[in-house]
Amino acid sequence: MNVAVIGAGGREHALSYKIAQSPQLDSLYIIPGNPGTESLGKNIAIDISQKNEILNFCKSNNVKLVIVGPEQPLVDGLSDLLRANDIFVFGPSSKAAEIEGDKSFAKNLMKKYGIPTASFEVFKKSDKKAAFDYLHSSIFPVVIKASGLAAGKGVIICKNFDEGIKTVDDFFEHNRFGESGHTIVIEEFMEGEEASIFAVTDGEDFIILPPAQDHKRIGDGDTGPNTGGMGAYAPAPIVTTKILTIIEEKIISKTLDALQNEGKKFIGCLYCGLMFTDEGPKVVEFNCRFGDPETQCVLPLLEGDFLKLLFSSAGGSIEKDSIHYNGGSSVCVVAASQGYPNKYEKGFEIKGLDSVFDNVYIFHAGTKKKENKIITNGGRVLGITSFISNNNLTIAKQKAYDACNRIYFNGIIFRNDIADRAIK
Repeated sequence: MNVAVIGAGGREHALSYKIAQSPQLDSLYIIPGNPGTESLGKNIAIDISQKNEILNFCKSNNVKLVIVGPEQPLVDGLSDLLRANDIFVFGPSSKAAEIEGDKSFAKNLMKKYGIPTASFEVFKKSDKKAAFDYLHSSIFPVVIKASGLAAGKGVIICKNFDEGIKTVDDFFEHNRFGESGHTIVIEEFMEGEEASIFAVTDGEDFIILPPAQDHKRIGDGDTGPNTGGMGAYAPAPIVTTKILTIIEEKIISKTLDALQNEGKKFIGCLYCGLMFTDEGPKVVEFNCRFGDPETQCVLPLLEGDFLKLLFSSAGGSIEKDSIHYNGGSSVCVVAASQGYPNKYEKGFEIKGLDSVFDNVYIFHAGTKKKENKIITNGGRVLGITSFISNNNLTIAKQKAYDACNRIYFNGIIFRNDIADRAIK
């Protein structure tokens, strides 16, 4: 079959890498793709916001399945348009994508259906005084989140009342995240360890992929500002078989049922960002797509036909035996541009990509080809990812960092402690 992957980042490179292994694949198109995806299929220079252009391309090229990587096209209704034209889509409708696109909706859904999460209140820009009053009676720290999409950066942990007031003003008055921050969620700060769970679903049944753990902060030891993710590893040992059963029953099944009850049946990857508290796992956030950089370390751990899994899910009858965990381990280290997640320079040549690596794959994220050279073109530039056949994160980490030290561009930065929590 002919398949199109929508997106240009490391996640889409990883999806393309896995899909390209399927015996069912005829042609793979990546819209718009990046220099790393060129060897796996054909990059198509269409802006992902141009829904009708994507539709016309898919029709002209007999594309049978579209896999949508980023959240914005899902929230904007790309899946709806394609499905209305008889094209299978792995990715939720715009209504179901509200689980990520509107945090206030997600929190209220969890409250209504008894899905465990932090206690919270929702405030609009016109409710600023009420938000201040709520902060005045809160126990700190608290977490303040932009309700709309903010590229994974719209979450601020406030240690005291003054920080809370400043953050609310930043969101409401200084438009820190534009309209996305004009509705906010203020919630209790949860203590514990986090993990990312991907549930691939046809809307009713689902399969869980190997659990991963992301590293959001820019610096070692989880210091500095939040980013889109500085690295990940899988499997995450904190997610035991017993805990996974609880997650399946109390979170994923209940969430899929809740969405269906609300007329928002979810087809695609339901990403569950979880906190493991003394009271059990609780939802930090839901996303309506695969995570980045977790996808880069989860997909190499799958044996079988990943494309078959996605196609059957999109068709409404998931074939869960299409894939299985191969028993290995993987570590992804994000190489970023100095200054990220704030202002950074780009356009620097990346050297060392032609090195021969043992059990390491380099996923491109913020890269661009110029005069036959690969240059930096974003904050998160590469996902340097190891994968080994046995579950030994110590060796997987060593291989990933050996590769990191052989790749260079001006201003390269990366964390040095990815997977340390699990190893220790």
